[in-house]
Amino acid sequence: MGEVLSQQEIDNLLAALSTGELDANDIQDKEEKQVKDYDFKRPVKFSKEHLRTLEIIFEHYGRLLATNLQVYLRKNVQVTVNSSETVTFSEFSNALSSPVILSIVNFAPLPGNILMELSLNIGYVIIDRMLGGQGTALERTKDFSEIEMAILEKILVVCMQLLREPWKNVVEINPVLDRIETNPQFAQIIAPSDMIAIITLNIKIGEVEGMMNVCLPYFTLEDIMDNLNTKFWYSTIHEASDEDYEEHLESLVKRVSVPIRALLGTSSISVNDFMNLQLGDIIRLDSEINGDLTVYVGNIKKFTAVPGSSKEKYAVQVTSVLEEEE
Repeated sequence: MGEVLSQQEIDNLLAALSTGELDANDIQDKEEKQVKDYDFKRPVKFSKEHLRTLEIIFEHYGRLLATNLQVYLRKNVQVTVNSSETVTFSEFSNALSSPVILSIVNFAPLPGNILMELSLNIGYVIIDRMLGGQGTALERTKDFSEIEMAILEKILVVCMQLLREPWKNVVEINPVLDRIETNPQFAQIIAPSDMIAIITLNIKIGEVEGMMNVCLPYFTLEDIMDNLNTKFWYSTIHEASDEDYEEHLESLVKRVSVPIRALLGTSSISVNDFMNLQLGDIIRLDSEINGDLTVYVGNIKKFTAVPGSSKEKYAVQVTSVLEEEE
């Protein structure tokens, strides 16, 4: 219950209003709730919390994408999350040009599909690099040949499989590439009025920049919407101990393949002698016939060994391990 004013306070208040010292608008209830317009054609189904969690997921995805694309393209790749928003599917599809690179991905076990749109200039750069070029974008738009589409499909399958790791804290998914469309009219996966979340990634390959738009329909994510919040996200992250982390790294290192070569010996000859070498000529090496060979792991001198054979193949038997100072 509000405070009751005395008669004198009431008289002072009326006097202040009549003289203009006090404005009646200043004493209105400022806690009055404001009415907001609601567009039933565009219902708000993705909250800011949902979009923020999706950004966290795709920031992780961007790091994986940059690391893996560098292996295939042999060029510096940078991927960052540019923006996230929610729109209707018709707004997204109407903004697409033709031709376009649209990957339709089955987001199993979740229902429905998602779309991954890759900008044309990034597609041209990928094809150029995979075919041994410098990775320059084309100045004009052209349709893709069957060979170019096969190359793009190989890279897009890699991009799609990388989605598993970032999503595992929310749901275990097994994405499968359904098909690639270059005409947006053939990629109508949901009703035009359905709401979608769009996560825009900025991809930079060398000096060429482009976008990747990931279209996530509400229908597909509806069953896991309660999990798309940062509280649930961080609660599912299990922090491994330092010991477990070291064991994990050790197991990864043990599976790495390294080149090993045994050096029989070296020699120096003149260019004239080299050009006149004939079948049956002998080149004298600087190693002794009964001496140990030097075994290199990569470019590092690591072992000494004696030559021999094993199962009808040349082999060496290690006789000593060389320390780094040796």
